[in-house]
Amino acid sequence: MRAAAPIDQAVAVGNDVHWIGAFDPDLRSFDIILRTANGTSYNAYVVRGSEGVAVIDTVKANFSAGFFRRLESVADYDEISTIVLNHLEPDHSGALPELLRRATRATLHVSHQARPMLKGLFDPEEFADRIVSVGTGDVVGLGDRQLEFFNTPYLHWPDTQCTWLASEGMLFSGDFLGCHYCDERLFNDAVGDFRFSFEYYYAHIMRPFRAYVREALELIEPLPIRTIAPAHGPILRDDPQDYVRRYRALSKSGLHNTTAKTLIVFYISAYGATRRMAEAVAAGAEFASGEVGAAGEVRVSLYDIEGSEPQPFVDLIEEADALMFGSPTINGDAVKPVWDLLSSLTMVDVKGKLGAAFGSYGWSGEAVPMIEDRLRRLKLRVPVPGVKARLTPTADEFAACHELGRQTALHLLGRATPRVIDMSALV
Repeated sequence: MRAAAPIDQAVAVGNDVHWIGAFDPDLRSFDIILRTANGTSYNAYVVRGSEGVAVIDTVKANFSAGFFRRLESVADYDEISTIVLNHLEPDHSGALPELLRRATRATLHVSHQARPMLKGLFDPEEFADRIVSVGTGDVVGLGDRQLEFFNTPYLHWPDTQCTWLASEGMLFSGDFLGCHYCDERLFNDAVGDFRFSFEYYYAHIMRPFRAYVREALELIEPLPIRTIAPAHGPILRDDPQDYVRRYRALSKSGLHNTTAKTLIVFYISAYGATRRMAEAVAAGAEFASGEVGAAGEVRVSLYDIEGSEPQPFVDLIEEADALMFGSPTINGDAVKPVWDLLSSLTMVDVKGKLGAAFGSYGWSGEAVPMIEDRLRRLKLRVPVPGVKARLTPTADEFAACHELGRQTALHLLGRATPRVIDMSALV
């Protein structure tokens, strides 16, 4: 990796626009869940206008010294009239409190959703009269140029926004359209091949908020973008629209569109009992389709996950309408492949999908309620109680599995009989 400029100097990225961020080449994991084999960058920017200077985002706290040196190389603190924070996460806000103390004339512009979250960074009362909440279409002037804001929530926190500098055709996109890839050559047409990092970042950070990605794209696709300046990774000055198009493709459904509802039954079986329960569940769901007729079709898929990695199932899970999990109880727990698959659900949007559980057991049968609890915590709806059977299921227990599948399918089709809850069962 080659340095593009002396480490203490700002880097010009446009007309009177400079990068003043920081490089973190040794970082190997981010937010615990992401691998960062190439490290990352914390991108921050200075925009100069005829009547003021704006700072857009800051850096992680332990990189503050370099950030302030680069800032001081292109601006005096008393020139700074505006500070924009596109995202409050500590890797972008670490130097913010000190910047506010040094730039005493500056007002801080954050999204409406961000304002109540500021107390996690500093005592808001210290700067209360200098904080401005903004939304889509709001602007702040710098004399001969202005910054416009676009509210883009859940990319990937509730507070996130993008900032548009029309005079340069430059979008400061926050975490949106960024990636964890550290290369001091800085620009996408100068750094190494970072395509894997770009898509890996999307899969782990943006994919769970795919609907919000599409909403954000509706805002920014009409813009005449010449440069995308994200908060992480290379600055996209060569064909930036290509990256926008890639996000559009990634945010679309990966499977063939169908009017049918889809139900996936995942299971793992030690001695065949849970497998046979899974088959009964699937048969019950298919039976429900026949009851309702062709207009109410439920397409059912059955997958044995023994020896399988979770990743190949992620697309299926994201597109499915209902997910059912079968596991035996071993040592008072569901088995590891089921937990691995459930852990992968954090990568996709599963809120509001239907969920259910079933399985055989020898002694205590904890697997089914444990899976149901996990599904609820992931915001799936679990309207039908699960089924568990000791060792080899009886005819009645197979019938209960059939009914579990049937009732889940009827819920999918909006044809389920309303449940009458015995309040004493809730005590």
